[in-house]
Amino acid sequence: MSLPVKIARFDFRADDLDTAVANLRARLSPEGDVVSEAGRGRTVEVFGEPLTPQDVVTRICDDIRRDGLSAALDYARRLDGAELTAANVRVTAEALAEAHAAADAELLAAVRRVRERVMTFQEALLASDARVDLSHGGYLEHRYRPLRRVGLCIPGGAAAYPSTLLMTAVPAQAAGVEQLAVVVPPTKFGAENVDILATCHELGIDEVYRLGGAQGVAALAYGVERISRVDKIVGPGNLFVALAKRHVYGDVDIDSIAGPSEVVVLADGTANAAYVAADLIAQAEHAPGSSVLITWDEELFAAVPARLAEQVEQLERGELAAESLGEFGALFLVPDAETAAAITDQLGPEHLHIQTADAAALAARIRNAGATFVGEYTPVAVGDYTAGPSHVLPTGGTARFASGLSANDFLRSSSVIHYAAENLAEVAEDVCHLATREQLPGHRESVQMRTGRTSSA
Repeated sequence: MSLPVKIARFDFRADDLDTAVANLRARLSPEGDVVSEAGRGRTVEVFGEPLTPQDVVTRICDDIRRDGLSAALDYARRLDGAELTAANVRVTAEALAEAHAAADAELLAAVRRVRERVMTFQEALLASDARVDLSHGGYLEHRYRPLRRVGLCIPGGAAAYPSTLLMTAVPAQAAGVEQLAVVVPPTKFGAENVDILATCHELGIDEVYRLGGAQGVAALAYGVERISRVDKIVGPGNLFVALAKRHVYGDVDIDSIAGPSEVVVLADGTANAAYVAADLIAQAEHAPGSSVLITWDEELFAAVPARLAEQVEQLERGELAAESLGEFGALFLVPDAETAAAITDQLGPEHLHIQTADAAALAARIRNAGATFVGEYTPVAVGDYTAGPSHVLPTGGTARFASGLSANDFLRSSSVIHYAAENLAEVAEDVCHLATREQLPGHRESVQMRTGRTSSA
């Protein structure tokens, strides 16, 4: 059966590219309502009315904040069909060990190799303390200390993602976080999945809870019976997870408010059309996932649609990929590389893959991207699974101000200031002058009584 791929095409010779880019950015922004028709129907079924995703999340979080674990378990039953109790919401140590013993040996070997690569990279970028010594024994310091307790959200709706465990847990471990608590849906791809549980055990994580979605986020953020609150929540998820993280921010820290996975491929006439199509499909199969090609080569622009149609036919998730390509994909023919770079910076994509004659030079000209993949032999999949940087990246254009998750996100910094009497005497006049101008005499007096100075202001 043929799977039609109806991907939008924009040609600078006939179309308004600025409007097309603006429309695409709007659809992929954190404010977008990217939820399937099935999801909307499920909302009505569970809540009895067509609530917006934000309304759903607010109701879930408020209920759990008020009623604790009983509310979280109730939502697990209503949303996931899981009959959980306080006694079995946490996966036992025995179940984790059994999963590890039953796991595929090649998977565990891959997990160990990937953990080593990610750990090596994350340890290399850790921030270090800084100190400036002053005269007379004074000093200034900037210190970094790891967070004590972090929650990891691991998806488990459509597929199992041990890679997300690696890309969230290992940076936290590199930073020295003491406690990691995992929430994962009570599904065959989540808390009942051997690969997920075995990977937790392999990484030394023994605190795993059968809670997904907004209810998992709320339980971590507020703390409920048997689940202590965390200091920060990280990890990807669907729209409801993203909105829940935004809702609880302030009670805890979060990594980002993630939208659909996305890629921009920049390619010229040297690119292999089949490779380009494969890279677009790889993001589209997240369903939803956004895939955008920007090229200034007419032959490539014309060739890619046929390659897309050929390849989705061969994929198990081809129908979902074709749907995403039609809903969130686009092909742009632009006049030159300069325009391509400018559009890329406007989009600020999660993933940027450059397949051009001088890919490194073009990469240096682009400011906004979560992660950049340079050259035809660096598909986004290597970043998803093994390279070293985390695959938890800014989406929806937020790469213009946000960064991908790293070990440094699990550190908090603080300053330490030590002045000897002589140091205070040297700065007293400036402090007193500014305090007087700002009408804060108590500040001024706290210095004057130590130095015997009077303000010159």
